[in-house]
Amino acid sequence: MSGSRIYMDWNATAPLLPEAREACLSTLDLVGNPSSVHGEGRALRTLIENARRDVAALCGAKAASVTFTSGATEAANLVLTPDFRMGRTPLKIGRLYASSIEHPAVREGGRFAREALSEIPVTSNGVVEISALQDLLAAHDRQLGLPMVAVMLVNNETGIIQPVAEIAEIVRAHGGILVVDAVQAAGRVPISIEDLGCDFLILSSHKIGGPKGVGALVARGEVMMPVPLIRGGGQEKGHRSGTENTVAIAGFAAAARKASEGVGQRMSAIAALRDRLEAEMLAAAHDVVIHGRDVSRVGNTIFFTLPGLKAETGQIAFDLEGVALSAGSACSSGKVGQSHVLTAMGYDPRQGALRISIGEATTQADIERCAAVFAKVAARRRAPGQAA
Repeated sequence: MSGSRIYMDWNATAPLLPEAREACLSTLDLVGNPSSVHGEGRALRTLIENARRDVAALCGAKAASVTFTSGATEAANLVLTPDFRMGRTPLKIGRLYASSIEHPAVREGGRFAREALSEIPVTSNGVVEISALQDLLAAHDRQLGLPMVAVMLVNNETGIIQPVAEIAEIVRAHGGILVVDAVQAAGRVPISIEDLGCDFLILSSHKIGGPKGVGALVARGEVMMPVPLIRGGGQEKGHRSGTENTVAIAGFAAAARKASEGVGQRMSAIAALRDRLEAEMLAAAHDVVIHGRDVSRVGNTIFFTLPGLKAETGQIAFDLEGVALSAGSACSSGKVGQSHVLTAMGYDPRQGALRISIGEATTQADIERCAAVFAKVAARRRAPGQAA
C-alpha cells in the first residue's frame, strides 16, 4: 500500500466537521444542568433551544417539534410504537408497514410485536411498490387501530431516493401515520417535512458531520406524539427523559447549520465526482453491476457488485490498498452479512455488494486512486489461482 488512506464510507459516518468540533469543545467548558433555574442552567437551556431551531431548519420543521435523542436508533424506537397520544387521549396504532429495504433500526419494528409487522416490497430497482402499499393499507383492519407506515427517504446502501410525497398521499387517504427515516437524506437533498407530507422524520448527527451519539425525532405537529420510551425527569417536554447531552447537541446544531447551506450546489459537485468514478469502474470491468443506477439516487453513493468477488473479500482487498469502503450497512458491530436490500431487490445476496460513499472532502485525486484500486481488484479476481 502506498500513500495515505482515503475515506470513502461517508454513509457509515461523515468526518467530524471543524465547526461541530469547535461547538462541542466550547460547550464542554459550560457548567450547570439545563434543567436548573439558575444562570448557568439557563445558559445551557438557551444553547439547547437554539440548537433545536437549527436542527428544525434542516428539515423545514418547527423548533418545538424536535425531540433530541441519543441517535437515530433511539428515535426510531421512540416513534415505532402502537401506543400514541392525541393530546391526553390514547391513540392506538394497529400495525406497522415498513419497506423491505429499511435500516435495521426501523425494520426491527421498534416496540411493535412481531405479529404486528408487515413488509412493503420494492421493485428490482429498489423503489417501494406503490400498488403493494395501496393493497396493504386497503386490507388494514381499522378495528385494531390506525396503520403506521415507515419508509426511508434515501436508502443507506443504494442511495436510492424513495417517492415519499406520493406515499404520504396514500397513507393520508387511509388515515395512517407516516414515519420517514431521513438520516441519509439530510444535507444531501433539500428536505421539507411539510412538502414530504410525513408525520415524523428521523435524523442523525454523525451522518452530517456532527458527533456520534445524538439524533432527533422531528414531528410535523405537537398534538400527536408517541408514548415515551425513556421515562424519568420529563426532559424534552416529557417525550424523552434524561439530562440532555448538551455537548453533542451543540455539535449536532453546528453540523445542521452547515448541512443546510447550498445543498444543491454542493451535491452537484459531489455527484460529478461519483459519476466520474462510475465511468472508470465500468471501463475497468464491463460486468460490474451498479445497483439503482437507472433510478433517482443521491449523488454520493455507489452500491456495486463485481461478479466473482464476494463482498467481504472485496472489502478486505480495498482496505489493504488503503481505501475505506463498506459492504452495505455499517450497523451491526462490524459484521459483514448478506444484504437484505439486495434480497429485497431480487438479487442473490450471497455474493453481496460493496458501497462507496463520498462527501465534501473527497477530491479528484481520491477518485482516481479509488478507480485504480478498483481496476486492480477487478483484474485480480480473474487471475489464475485467485478464487473469489
